[in-house]
Amino acid sequence: MSKLRLLFDRFTLILIAVVLAATLLPAHGQGAVFFERLTAAAIALLFFLHGAKLSREAILAGATHWRLHGVIFIWTFVIFPILGWGLRPVLLPLLGEPLYVGMLYLCVLPGTVQSAIAFTSIARGNVPAAVCAASASSIVGIVITPLLLQLLLQADTSALDSSSLLQSILHIGQQIFLPFVAGHLMRPVIGRWMDRHRKLITSVDQSSILLVVYTAFSESVVAGLWQQVAPQSLILLVICCCVLLAIVLALNTWSTRKLGFNRPDEIAIVFCGSKKSMATGVPMAGVLFSASAIGPVLLPLMIFHQIQLMVCAVMAQNYQRLDDQARRRRSPA
Repeated sequence: MSKLRLLFDRFTLILIAVVLAATLLPAHGQGAVFFERLTAAAIALLFFLHGAKLSREAILAGATHWRLHGVIFIWTFVIFPILGWGLRPVLLPLLGEPLYVGMLYLCVLPGTVQSAIAFTSIARGNVPAAVCAASASSIVGIVITPLLLQLLLQADTSALDSSSLLQSILHIGQQIFLPFVAGHLMRPVIGRWMDRHRKLITSVDQSSILLVVYTAFSESVVAGLWQQVAPQSLILLVICCCVLLAIVLALNTWSTRKLGFNRPDEIAIVFCGSKKSMATGVPMAGVLFSASAIGPVLLPLMIFHQIQLMVCAVMAQNYQRLDDQARRRRSPA
């Protein structure tokens, strides 16, 4: 039972329920307008909290380990996008254009923050470096994700909602970056309160994501999402996400060891360089994509997110077990 809870946590089950609710009871008319406005407020609150949670000390801690951060940045914003673009001849015929755009969007997103740090801690890796790298990835991704998406779509903006790349970045700045900066500036005032109420903050964080997912999928269902995505396409999508994660984890681990990083640094690189953020990706998709496109775009991210949590949970436990074995060997009999 504990292993089952490890693979399928409560948030994942609620997320599935929200998708089902949006499929069976999508928001219409004035209800849709209400949820759109509520979602905009939720996105602002979400990134305000992210900014407030990030201490200046966390930014500075481990920041001088430029070699480790450079490798994580390359995996997140160079190798991942190249894989998504390079696999186009395979993914496009298998998944179709809408889901392939979603896979490409997945590949250009920043890494996760909370789960990457949590798994690095469980595996006894370099936590300060993971905090710094994951936080920097989240901030840089606000600007670099739409740039990479535009580049990899080869200037074809038909999937994008904004009329120009500059408008997209400005829109993201207003809805995401400004609340993030405001939250960070408010940290001296509310930082201690937030540290004392981490569970409440996590609940608000997850509730914001659920609201965004419901609104996005409602719009997509009304626009005919499930007429566009057949059941066999979903099965193929799960397989493609599994293969993509397996390729990234295998190459990431192999290259990290070849570059001579020690075990704690390897752990930080593997967990920070192989994960993609749903917390950033879901609200950003609402800014970048039209209502009809957002559903297929989010499906790969939601599936990949669950798979990465399951796989990385097992990997973190394996790293911990190896560390325990090494400590027992070093300790005197």
